[in-house]
Amino acid sequence: MKTIAAVETLLQDIHKDVDVAVKAGVAMRNDLLQVELRQNDIESQKLKLRNGISLMKLLISQYCGLKDTLFTIPPTTDFTAQPLLSTPTEADKQQSLERLTEYQLLSKQVEATALQKKLAVGENLPSVAVGAGYNYHNLMENDRAFAMVFATVSIPISDWWGGSHAVKRKKIEHQKAIDEQQDKSEMLKIRMQKAWNDVSESQLQLSIAERSIKQAEENLRLNRDQYKAGVSRMTDLLEAQLLYQQALDRRTDAYAEYRNRLLDYRQAIGE
Repeated sequence: MKTIAAVETLLQDIHKDVDVAVKAGVAMRNDLLQVELRQNDIESQKLKLRNGISLMKLLISQYCGLKDTLFTIPPTTDFTAQPLLSTPTEADKQQSLERLTEYQLLSKQVEATALQKKLAVGENLPSVAVGAGYNYHNLMENDRAFAMVFATVSIPISDWWGGSHAVKRKKIEHQKAIDEQQDKSEMLKIRMQKAWNDVSESQLQLSIAERSIKQAEENLRLNRDQYKAGVSRMTDLLEAQLLYQQALDRRTDAYAEYRNRLLDYRQAIGE
C-alpha cells in the first residue's frame, strides 16, 4: 500500500506537469492520456490489493476463531526508518541443539535403551540370598542356644544361552540409539546452518533491493528533467516510473523473504 501511495503521488505530479505542458502547447495530448492510463492501472492494483487484504483478514479471523475482522494489522517495519534491519547473530549450535524437542527425544531413547540393557544384564547375573537364624531350648534343665547364618547362590544355567543373546540384543539396540542420536544431531546442525545461510542471503538481497531503489529514483529524476526539457519522450518517463515501482515492490518482497527466513532460523534453533 505504501508503494502504491508513493506511485500515486508521483503520477499526480507528472500529470500536473504534463497537463500544464499540453495547455501551453509544448506537449501532445497523447502524453497526458498515457499518464492517465498508468493512473488507472495503479487504481486497479490498489483495488486488488485491498481485496487481498480483506481476504487475508478473513482467513486470519477464521484461523484464530474471531467473530469478525474488526482488527488492524500494524506494519512490521517502516522502510523510511534507519536502520531497516536489526542484524541477527548466529547462535551456538550445540546449545541450540539441546533445546530442540527432536534432540531431547533422541536422548530419552538412548537413556531408555541403556536401562533396558542393564535390566537384561541383571536378569542373567547370579543371585545371592543371605539369611540368619537364632534358636533357644531348655531340655531337661539344660539351656541351649545357638545361631546360624546361611547363604545361597543361584546361577541361571538353564537360561544362560538365551539370556546372553538377550543381553547382546539390548547392547546392539543401545548402540543403535547412540548412532541414531549422533546422525540426527548432525542433520539438525546442518539444518541450522542452512537456515542461517538463508538468513544471510535474504539480508543481502534486501540490501541490494535498497540500493536498487536509489538507482531507480535517480533514473526517474533524470528522465523527468529530460522530459521537461523536451529531449525525452513520455514513454521513457513512464518506463522510468515503472522501474521505480518495481524496485519498491522488490524491496517489499525482499523484506518479507527476510522475515520468513529469520522465522525459519529461529524455529531451527529451538527459539
